[in-house]
Amino acid sequence: MNGFEDTAAAGYGDGTRAVRAGLPEPVKNEPVLPGPAFAAHFHLPGDVEGPYAYGRDTNPTWTLLERAIGELEAPGTDGTDTVVFASGMAAVSAVVLSQVRAGDLVVLPSDGYQVLPLVRAQLEDYGVRVRTAPTAGDAQAALVDGARLLWLETPSNPGLDVCDVRRLVDVAHAAGALVAVDNTLATPLGQRPLELGADFSVASGTKGLTGHGDLLLGYVACRDAGLAERVRRWRKVVGAIPGPMEAWLAHRSLATIQLRNQRQWTNALAVAEALADRSEVAGLRYPGLPSDPSHEVAARQMRGFGGVVSFTLPDRAFAERFLTALRLVEDATSFGGVRSTAERRGRWGGDAVPEGFVRFSAGVEDTEDLVADVLRALDAAGSGA
Repeated sequence: MNGFEDTAAAGYGDGTRAVRAGLPEPVKNEPVLPGPAFAAHFHLPGDVEGPYAYGRDTNPTWTLLERAIGELEAPGTDGTDTVVFASGMAAVSAVVLSQVRAGDLVVLPSDGYQVLPLVRAQLEDYGVRVRTAPTAGDAQAALVDGARLLWLETPSNPGLDVCDVRRLVDVAHAAGALVAVDNTLATPLGQRPLELGADFSVASGTKGLTGHGDLLLGYVACRDAGLAERVRRWRKVVGAIPGPMEAWLAHRSLATIQLRNQRQWTNALAVAEALADRSEVAGLRYPGLPSDPSHEVAARQMRGFGGVVSFTLPDRAFAERFLTALRLVEDATSFGGVRSTAERRGRWGGDAVPEGFVRFSAGVEDTEDLVADVLRALDAAGSGA
């Protein structure tokens, strides 16, 4: 035995679970985590039977990673089915396009990830009706009557609003709708949508799950075998599969997810607290701040508040001076990495945010160093340097 079943049954913590998740049974003289299986096809004499036949359908490296993610998404339970994809958007598309048909209704957040408007346009091209409402205040609840699928993103990206997942699940299920939750920002250690009743937990593994900014990955986790099979069939049809090297790197990275998350959450809170005292900062959002509008709901359903902070500086020029002055923070998109990143989100043009809006992703640097760098950069930006 690999020992994980014993740790899960004993109620071990997230760190113990993370370092053992998905490991195969030990074999003498073999690696603990087998290397990536680079194979387009497998030996297949006679009848088609067994788990591995063709590389677009299955791969043993995926199998171990899918098992590991399932153990983090729903620890101590049986039957969690995880499907990995080439990117987060491949996972998003797989859920939406495998579950809805022309004439169906889908409810999306109006303030979610900036690619969602493209998803909406594609759905409407296919004859799917789409309604949208903001994440805050559980506004999507008013739109689920007659819906096939309710899509939630909490905390939202980049605004960091939080909705009450359990309440929205109850409303949606009563209306006959499925519920998918984009759990990218929280990670399975910060929030477990399946435990809150959602049908799908979906995420970009590119970000906080793997945390090193060196691979693209997505996944869908669910407990209903029939729903999972439709998602898996969609992956087969479109071929949106991860490479074995990416899957292996992702599994390797899972071992440190608790260590990374804990430091990122600590750093994000410290940065948010420091920013709260600055007069040039407006619209500060971080669900971990007791003063944040989403804190009460987030505290009920989240186990950690994430590593992302958002705030608005006086104007575009001020924000750009701030980003240039940072020494420990990379000006880059994405979030959840071990190195802190920040960007002026308005440069992409897809989010309804002010020109001075900054999305800040805390890495794992020493807290004091990171806070000092942020405050120094604010001083420099304010002086016009």
